[in-house]
Amino acid sequence: MDLYFLSINLASFLTEPLSHEFMRKAILMSCLVASVCGLLSSYLTLKGWALMGDAVSHSVMPGVVVAYALGVPFSLGAFIFGVGSVALIGFIKEKSRVKEDTVIGLVFTGFFALGIVLVSKIKSNIDLMHILFGSPLGISFTDIKQTIIISILVVILLLIFRKDLLLYCFDPRHAKTVGINVSFLHYLLLTCLSLAAVVGLQTVGIILVVAMLITPGATAYLLTDKFNRMSIIAIVSSIFSSIIGIYFSFWFDIETGGSIVLVQTFIFLFAFLFAPRYGILKFRQMITSSKEL
Repeated sequence: MDLYFLSINLASFLTEPLSHEFMRKAILMSCLVASVCGLLSSYLTLKGWALMGDAVSHSVMPGVVVAYALGVPFSLGAFIFGVGSVALIGFIKEKSRVKEDTVIGLVFTGFFALGIVLVSKIKSNIDLMHILFGSPLGISFTDIKQTIIISILVVILLLIFRKDLLLYCFDPRHAKTVGINVSFLHYLLLTCLSLAAVVGLQTVGIILVVAMLITPGATAYLLTDKFNRMSIIAIVSSIFSSIIGIYFSFWFDIETGGSIVLVQTFIFLFAFLFAPRYGILKFRQMITSSKEL
């Protein structure tokens, strides 16, 4: 009898959210965004661009505010400011003795502060919480179209230049030696990063979008040494986190973006502890076995 009621409760847990149109729409869009961010996160993790992802995701905020105020697609404003922040980082780094990580911190905090000031001064129906934390449950049809177009574009670019990007992320010097235009790949990857940050805004917002761009790749990096497998694991874990996070958000009435990122974090911690080859508990077992020998 207990097993019967448990099966009923489980079925209700899974099917009840799907009876609402906004939940079906949120799950589908979050899975699409998760796929794009998961694929890109493999390259960012290999390249070591976690801080760059954080910078771009925060720097798009003033672009979103200006775009909403002018009545143009938010993705256009976010993309312009995202690329602009990257260009400014490169310019300051080239013209001064300040190190790159310091420049990144200065630029993204400056852009983020500008966005907050604009929100407080520009008269519009902009919801600051929507920008900061995302709102996949209330995404509009216009935003859905923008997200689909941008996601397809990013995936196409990553697949077309897959081999060159892989070599560039792994060893840029060798890539340059064999005749690959590393400058083009550098800005191509930054462009994809800016676009992915734009689509990620709808799901988890500006503050947490960097988690979707980094955590899946970091998790997969602990589980395999093969890039193809790493990409697949990153995409699957990102999609799984989005679905579970949205379900938790629905049933426990918590913030959707935060819920998704928390699930991703728990998956990473699980891999960090129990990964077959690189988990710390596995590592301790190897040390113990070697001492016994």
